[in-house]
Amino acid sequence: MMMYMISRTAIFLMFVSFFSTYAQKTIIPKSVIDTTSGENRAPAFSDKVQTIDTIAIEAVRLPQDRSWLEATKGTYLYAGKKTEVITIKDKEAAITEKYGRQIFAKIPGVFVYDMDGTGNQVNIATRGLDPHRGWEFNIRKDGIITNSDMYGYPASHYNIPMEAVERIELVRGTGSLQYGAQFGGMLNYISKQPDTTTSLFFESINTVGSYGLVSTYSGASGKIGAIRYSAWMNKKWLGGYRNNADSEYGAEAVTLFYDISPAMTLKAEWTHSNYLIHLAGPLTDSMFAVNPQMATRSRNYYNPDIHVPSLSLLWNIAPQTTVHCTLSGIIGDRNSVMFDRPATIADTIVASTLQFNNRQVDIDRFNSYTAEIRLLQTYSLFAADHTLTAGMQYLNNDLHRRQQGKGTTGSDFDLTLVSPVWGRDLHFTTQNIAIFIENRWMITERFSLNTGIRFETGQSEMTGIISYYSPSELPTTIERSFPLIGINALYSLTDAITFYGGYSRAYRPVILKDIIPASVFEFSDKNLRDADGFNAEIGFRGHNDFLQWDISGFYLRYNNRLGILAQTANDGTLTLLRTNIGNAVTAGLEVFLQADFVLNSDMLFSVFTSTSYMDAYYSDAKIRSGNTNISLDGNAVESVPAWISRNGCTLRYSHFSLSLLSNYTAESFADPLNNVIPNQSGSVGLVPAYHIMDMSIGWKISKNIKILCNVNNMFDTHYFTKRPQFYPGPGIWPSDGRTISSTIAITP
Repeated sequence: MMMYMISRTAIFLMFVSFFSTYAQKTIIPKSVIDTTSGENRAPAFSDKVQTIDTIAIEAVRLPQDRSWLEATKGTYLYAGKKTEVITIKDKEAAITEKYGRQIFAKIPGVFVYDMDGTGNQVNIATRGLDPHRGWEFNIRKDGIITNSDMYGYPASHYNIPMEAVERIELVRGTGSLQYGAQFGGMLNYISKQPDTTTSLFFESINTVGSYGLVSTYSGASGKIGAIRYSAWMNKKWLGGYRNNADSEYGAEAVTLFYDISPAMTLKAEWTHSNYLIHLAGPLTDSMFAVNPQMATRSRNYYNPDIHVPSLSLLWNIAPQTTVHCTLSGIIGDRNSVMFDRPATIADTIVASTLQFNNRQVDIDRFNSYTAEIRLLQTYSLFAADHTLTAGMQYLNNDLHRRQQGKGTTGSDFDLTLVSPVWGRDLHFTTQNIAIFIENRWMITERFSLNTGIRFETGQSEMTGIISYYSPSELPTTIERSFPLIGINALYSLTDAITFYGGYSRAYRPVILKDIIPASVFEFSDKNLRDADGFNAEIGFRGHNDFLQWDISGFYLRYNNRLGILAQTANDGTLTLLRTNIGNAVTAGLEVFLQADFVLNSDMLFSVFTSTSYMDAYYSDAKIRSGNTNISLDGNAVESVPAWISRNGCTLRYSHFSLSLLSNYTAESFADPLNNVIPNQSGSVGLVPAYHIMDMSIGWKISKNIKILCNVNNMFDTHYFTKRPQFYPGPGIWPSDGRTISSTIAITP
């Protein structure tokens, strides 16, 4: 946003300067040219020109790191939907550490599951959903899906470094029809695009910080003839806030654009991320109180190694018609080797063998492929221009899951098996076709209505062995066929102020984890139902000279949530049934307000609040507790704080900037039974509220060099955000205390 301080006198002088400039070029009015002979009949005054001094018009630019998507972009329709865009280059944050509370600070309602401080995993959710690796979102990089297996294990193990990101686009759940059925919506990381003004542009971003943090990022781009290119690589090492919490991260990408014609572009890309995290293990409440930096494990490791190749064609067939075709894949492994026990069981040397216990080895191999074709068409009907988008998506995935392998007794990262037999050796294959169509109807010049439908049909099949379970007892085939409908409306009060709202159905498939029994005493319901439901929202957003805002209310219904019920067999044995336990509902309010002030020509001040209130509760639900099943009606949904409020301010003076960020997250429950008192392992119990402060100081030394210093968790607050009950181990996983980092960005 540009804010101009121009007086009426300056405007008049600008007009005079504009007229004089063109007068010097002796512009001849058409009326004084003989149209028959073409003879120049300019009046005598055309050579009497006076030159005045140059008029300098000064302007103050307020950097904006938050905005929303336009109504139509590429082959997508966003009119009437709640959208948010985070511009990374204008954000004062520790982008190397990738703290979610800083990156998504201005997106109200984002809950961050912050468990290791490495920045290698983005665990976020909105509106009461599960934050585990963002698996309630359709996650993309430059429009390419990065969820590892949308129907087998939808977490996104691929992670792009923030240094390579230009902006992040978030579309909430009511916009799901065009790209997927997910409740959370779509999260799209847009990487830095090639610099077309030169054949070689280079940048280097380097960071050092607390606990051995060292990161180096290098990127290059340019244009040579009809080819545009970009390439980057990032390496990061971290000793870790906790003991035995070191990590190593690497990522690379190469992108080539070939402009076949002004209307047609072919794009080929390969990107890759690979990181190894030393897992320090969960803590009990008493351990956390004594020392949150302690480790209960020294031999546990986690390693996703993911490649994402893609090929796409963008063709502007006509001014009113655009087609976009993509082919992409997710190829790689998710590896872990762990002594997987609660914190109450120590990992010690066995007296009889004088060695450690054998560790468990788990390997997931992803082979996920997607083909997608999209069309955007603008057309005229009843004296108005309408827009239609339509497309088809085909997925063919094969998740090869090998688990409960008997690993070594060593202490390093080693996936070697001492016995060739896996406890589980399974293939989960999926074929799925989705067809969608959505139309924006321009009812009036300022009011539009979107109507759309998405239809998905497919089948997942599981084959393989589970050593402790009869294959005949497993639900080996899951078929799906469902329609999703949606409607959105947009009313523009002015060009800068709009009302929006909508309703959209959503869907969450039964995934591989849901149908695999964890033990011989656990059974999976052969008639598991996929979760379904809807998002509904209404909002008001806009901006004026100094203020911007986005205020919305929402209602999300999540039916057929999965859980465990207790049952008694005919012989009196207690068994556990994994099945659909009931429904969950979240209603809430999301508020974003930001005010920007120009104090003088060199000083700018900005202040914002990003606050949400969520009321998340169970309805028509029950769950196992001991040997009985208990109604959950009215219980709070786990890991959903009622209040999340992030507030900050930035002062910019000349080439310096100072930013402060306050983050408050209310208490939440760790389990559906809403237990307040922690259990022995720390996996259930209240998650206390926490309040942390961050500070960033920036200095732009020159046009090409910028330095940024960050103090994260300034007051060294000891806190945790969640009590996981499965990976990476049941119990408390402390978040980082105070850390400090310094970054230098160089663009020669």
